Amino acid sequence: MADRRCLCCGLRFRPRRQTPGQLYCGQEACQRERRRRWRRVKRQSDADYRDNQRRAQQAWMAKHSEYWGGWRDRHPEYCERNRRQQRLRNQRRRAAAVIAKSDASTADLRVPSGTYRLVPAAGGGIAKSDAWTVEIAVITAPYAEAEVTRGGLQREYVMG
Repeated sequence: MADRRCLCCGLRFRPRRQTPGQLYCGQEACQRERRRRWRRVKRQSDADYRDNQRRAQQAWMAKHSEYWGGWRDRHPEYCERNRRQQRLRNQRRRAAAVIAKSDASTADLRVPSGTYRLVPAAGGGIAKSDAWTVEIAVITAPYAEAEVTRGGLQREYVMG
């Protein structure tokens, strides 16, 4: 039987006679990767398998409810690395943020009617829990001439 290249590590190996379609070598890391990929495909394609995995995970969590509670205490190096990375992400986000729009105070700025999310300009938080959703309806526009009838605004002429 001809040698093959392992799909995980890329090294050459000789497949076992019993498994002529073998695609991974016998190294533990490669076999672990083979099983991981198989589980991923199985979860995507088999609803029963997915449901069984979910129930097994819930049962494990019920037995080991204290596991996540002390996780950060047991892994301080991970937590510190995560904090450093979050600080860098925040700095990049602030550096890339637009400070002022060039057309913010021009006389011909037109804001169309619609629904907008209103967020405070000051505030460096990541989560926007203080954002408002507002409805803006343009009643008059700058430089507009309106032809009014008894039924209300019939036509609006906007220059520009």
